[in-house]
Order: sequence, then structure tokens, then C-alpha cells
Amino acid sequence: MPNWTLITGASEGLGVEFARIAAAEGHDLILTARSEDKLNALAHELRSNNVQVEVIPVDLSDMAQVEKLWAQATEDRQVDVLVNNAGLGRHGQFGDGSDWARELSSIQVNVLALSYLMKQAIPHMQGAGGGKILNVASVAGFMPGPNMATYHATKAYVLSLTEAVSEELSGGNVTVTALCPGATQTAFFDAADMGGVRLLKLNRPARADAVAQAGWNAMQRGKRVIVPGLLNKFFAFSPRISPRRMVTLISSTVMGKAGV
Repeated sequence: MPNWTLITGASEGLGVEFARIAAAEGHDLILTARSEDKLNALAHELRSNNVQVEVIPVDLSDMAQVEKLWAQATEDRQVDVLVNNAGLGRHGQFGDGSDWARELSSIQVNVLALSYLMKQAIPHMQGAGGGKILNVASVAGFMPGPNMATYHATKAYVLSLTEAVSEELSGGNVTVTALCPGATQTAFFDAADMGGVRLLKLNRPARADAVAQAGWNAMQRGKRVIVPGLLNKFFAFSPRISPRRMVTLISSTVMGKAGV
């Protein structure tokens, strides 16, 4: 049975770059996201690598669709690489009384869908000789995030889950890796209403292809956590030695709008 790579959030940004890397290495691909048109365009591009590519459009905020995705992806197929890349966020104060639907979707996509796919993938891979899982977390997962409270909290969950399960699987044939990038050149910031955020002025976003390659390489080596970039490593390490109140204050300043 041929082995396949399943990538969520594959219609843009890091998802596209992961798909290109996998196709270049000869992996057959299952691509999923909400935008069927973008997925089909990417699939057409990737088939030039002489790989099979299947498109499964799914809204990962709907758990019924998530369950259907996994069932369809593994029907007469073995998935040996899972890239949990899809993620949502919203910039704004948590208590402003607005846009609960967006907060809820962020939790459903970033936490519930990722957890379900990971939970299903582990025994599926173990029973077929092994596999690799890459969870896209964020440097945001190392600290509280005023003005993006839910997003930071969900990425802290992803980071913690990855580290814990990686330890559970230590010495086995399945590895789990957390990629924790900082600001990256994707459409995420526009979707999260983050135009003008100080972070984007302090630290030029990294190229998506470079971040994806760093994550892919770390996954292939079975590394537990990868934080690309020196400044991002500083942001990830500093909360361990700084008072929590100070970390939260700094995070609030960085995530605030310039001039606010």
C-alpha cells in the first residue's frame, strides 16, 4: 500500500510550502483546506513531480467534517506523515464582547481538529511500521498573549500536547514534532486583523519556504521542538527566566497596534 502525506491548511502560506517540499521528495499527497479552487491549483502544480495528489476540501472547525476527512484520507491508504498546519487567530481584546464565533473557530481548528487527527494518526502509523507528525505551533505558545489571548492559549496547548505525547512515544516508531515559528510571510496576519501590530515592525517576517523547510527537516530527524530564528529563540527562552507578569506586559506591548 503506498504511503501518503496529509497536510491541513494546504491552500496557502506554510501549507503550500510543506506540500511543495513533500512533492519534491516524492510523497503522494492529500491536501485539505476550505478553498477548493486554491487546492486544485496547487494539486495541478505538484503533479508535475510525478506524485499522486488528492484534494479534500474541509472546514476543520466542523468536527463532523474532520472525522470524515480522516476516514476518507485513510480509505485504502496508509498515511505515514501528518502535517497539522491549519490555524486561525483573531487580534483584539478577549473581553470586548465581539466575534465569539471567530474565537470558537480558532479553538476548534487549532485544538480540537489537530488533537483528533493526531489521536487517529498515532495508532494508524504504529500499526504500519511507523510515521511522523508535525504540529505547527508558534513562538506564541511560550507566553500569554494579550490582544491575541485565545491564539496564544491554543498554541500553548499544541506545544504542551506535542511535548507530552512525544515523550510517551519515545523509543517507538512514531515521532511528533512541534514547529514554533515567529512572524512568517503568510496571509495569517491579514486574516487575523493584525495590520499595524508592533511585532511586524520590530521583526521582519521570515520567508514561509524557509520556515517550512526548517520544520520539515526537524520532523524528519524526529526532533521534539524546533524554533527557527535567533530572535524567536530569545522569545521562547526568556519566559523561562522572567517573571510572568513582565512576560505578559512585554507580550501585550509587542502585540498591540503601533501608536496605541
